Amino acid sequence: MKTLRDITLAGKRVLVRVDFNVPMNEAGDITDDLRIKTVLPTLQYLLEQKARVILCTHMGRPKGQRVEKYSLAPVAAYTAKLLGQPVPLAADCIGPEVAAAVESLKDGEILMLENLRYHPQEEKNDPEFSRQLAALADVYVNDAFAVSHRAHASVVGVTAYVKEKTAGFLLQKEMEYFHRSFDDPQRPLVAIVGGAKVSGKLEALQNMLERVDKMIIGGAMANTFLKSQGYAVGTSKVEDDLLTTAADLLHRAKEKQIKIYLPVDVIAADRFAPDAVCKQVTIQDIPENWMALDIGPASVICFNEVLADAKTIVWNGPMGAFEMNAFARGTMALAHTVAASHALSVTGGGDSNAAITLSGEAENISYMSTGGGAFLELMEGKILPGIKALE
Repeated sequence: MKTLRDITLAGKRVLVRVDFNVPMNEAGDITDDLRIKTVLPTLQYLLEQKARVILCTHMGRPKGQRVEKYSLAPVAAYTAKLLGQPVPLAADCIGPEVAAAVESLKDGEILMLENLRYHPQEEKNDPEFSRQLAALADVYVNDAFAVSHRAHASVVGVTAYVKEKTAGFLLQKEMEYFHRSFDDPQRPLVAIVGGAKVSGKLEALQNMLERVDKMIIGGAMANTFLKSQGYAVGTSKVEDDLLTTAADLLHRAKEKQIKIYLPVDVIAADRFAPDAVCKQVTIQDIPENWMALDIGPASVICFNEVLADAKTIVWNGPMGAFEMNAFARGTMALAHTVAASHALSVTGGGDSNAAITLSGEAENISYMSTGGGAFLELMEGKILPGIKALE
């Protein structure tokens, strides 16, 4: 596909799909600006090239209705502060008033459209809605990796009606790092997979068996694998309907000579609460009415050994309920190990990135992907609709 630097931009109207669906507190203050900051290089380049920039994004789940709490006004104001120039907010994202606001833009100016999801046609990939968005622009730029797995109007539909289309610098960077870590990795390639459910990552696990050299499985999803091997896991979270699937996946890995590492000990608790009674036990000794909520220190030592010779590490999902201090040590320890390694390290998913940020190691990870669902679908071996639409 074309890159942004291949296109003459001066004086052109450039519609940029970003993902500024950022978390905000009750007062309307942005609490995590990563999604905005990672797109700044694209926006600054467009403005330097004297393009007329039109930003479009969604916020929350207004379900096709105009809901005031999902207005992009705070986001426009915050973006203006980061860019050091005004970012006015249009009253809508389509219509005569919006078209007039776009026409009044001068070279090197920027406008933000109001929430795309105020219109139900956005998520339905409606052709007429797509055409109206495209009519605002000469060039379309997708720099919203986090929604590129969605076949929405602003991601896919719009590309059929614009003269020129390309990826922004963030989207380009996301795909380059994924290619380096999964399609053409330096080996050994070690995958770390955690989180709550096997079901949510089953396709990714199956696809990774064709690519990785070793795999570490932790988090609540490890309980399903442990139980499939005959271990009693107390009241730990388990997907009983996937026990056979988990066992089959371990068997397939063995046949392919891919080593899968499960916890050898856990931090068990009598209940899921910050003040729960906790103790370290081996996986053979989880008490009947207790639950495993983090990997234990012996597992950390084991997993560190697995990572010692890794040249590429891909991480999706925490090792425990890291939101509570009592169950955060396993994830934090692994974050420090990955950060200190000499491997190319790529992480994806909101929980993984939140945990790494909490550990203070964000600057020492090679790349933290901005997309959760999109990153996971790439791990599943799927082609993202938003990427395909740019080809």
